[in-house]
This record gives sequence, structure tokens and C-alpha cells, in this order.
Amino acid sequence: MLTLYAIPPSLYCAKVRIALRAKGLKWRELPPPGGYGSAEYRRLVPSGNLPALLHDGLLLADSEAIVEYLEERFPDPPLMPDGPAARARMRERGRFHDTRLEPELRKLFPHIAPAARDAGVVATQAAALQARLTQLGALLEQDDMPFGLGDLGLPVTLAWLDALGPVLGLGLTLPDPVTSWRARVEAEPPVSAELFSYRVILDAWLAKATA
Repeated sequence: MLTLYAIPPSLYCAKVRIALRAKGLKWRELPPPGGYGSAEYRRLVPSGNLPALLHDGLLLADSEAIVEYLEERFPDPPLMPDGPAARARMRERGRFHDTRLEPELRKLFPHIAPAARDAGVVATQAAALQARLTQLGALLEQDDMPFGLGDLGLPVTLAWLDALGPVLGLGLTLPDPVTSWRARVEAEPPVSAELFSYRVILDAWLAKATA
């Protein structure tokens, strides 16, 4: 049995759920024991990170480690292309999301509530996000790989940008290669299924955060 420790609005939990859906796997989903950040959860997961996956006595607590494990443990259907060059490019895409694009989004989280919002920080982050989206467009110009591990986190982050754009006045523009890639990837059943439920959670969370 696969057990996923997650909280509903977590972007990286959604990323792992897309991988689980793509693999056709069944899992049970539990909140972190004692709550996110609790001492009880840290006794189980020393880093305190979410998501965490428990399978056959193995506990992993990093989304990229989890999806790579799922790919190796459950190789069919594959989420990595054939050949070392294509596989490296797929990993590059995933790393760009996790280490370049999403961290710029995360810097906006303390400024979502109107009372805590710093307009200067929001403007700076909007510019940083637009620069990262431009870089992503260049990365996706040669979009010749099938849906895979590098595509898992990006649709969720783009959903966050859709939701935060009007709230914070971000004024972001997606480069054409990103728009084309997005249409293709969001038509994938595991992505569309996750986004269908996740956007409801995201909208509810955002309404509460901005109330």
C-alpha cells in the first residue's frame, strides 16, 4: 500500500498525485500526524517536509525523490523518454520548475493577505516570475518529448499564477511555447484530473487567505 502524507493546498503534493495518477496507482492520503510542522510529524519525517511517501517500509520526503522512485519501482507506463540525452532534458525541465520558477512564486505567499502585502515585493516578484517564464519558454521551444516527470509540477504552479494574478496584479504573460506546452500537457488525463480537484482547493484557500 502506498501512503501519501499531504495537505490539500500543497503544490508539491499535487505534483506527486499527478505521478501516482499517471502510473495508475492506488494510494491512501493522510494528513501529517500532529499537523504540518509538528514534533509528532518530525519524529516520522525528520525534515518535516511534505509530501512524504511510505511504501514497503521505505519513507521518502522529497517530491522529486518520490516521483523518481515511482518511475523506477513502477516503470510502466514510463514517464521518462528513451536515451540519456532526452532523459537529461526531461530532468532539466523538472529541476527548472523546482529550483527556478516555483521558488519565485513561493516568495509571494507572505504577501497574499492584504494586511501583510508589500507592493514593492509583489512588483519585484512579478518581474522575477516573468523572467523565469521567458526562460521556460526558451526551454520549451524544442517541445518534442512525451509527457513525463519534468512536466509534473509546472501545471500546478501555472494554476497558482492564474489564481494569484488578479489578486496581486501580477500582469504576467505566458510565452507562446509555454502556452502550447500547457495546452498539450493539461489535456493529459492525470493532469486534468488533478487540476480539476486542485483548483477548487486553491480557490477556497485563496478566498480564505484574502478575506
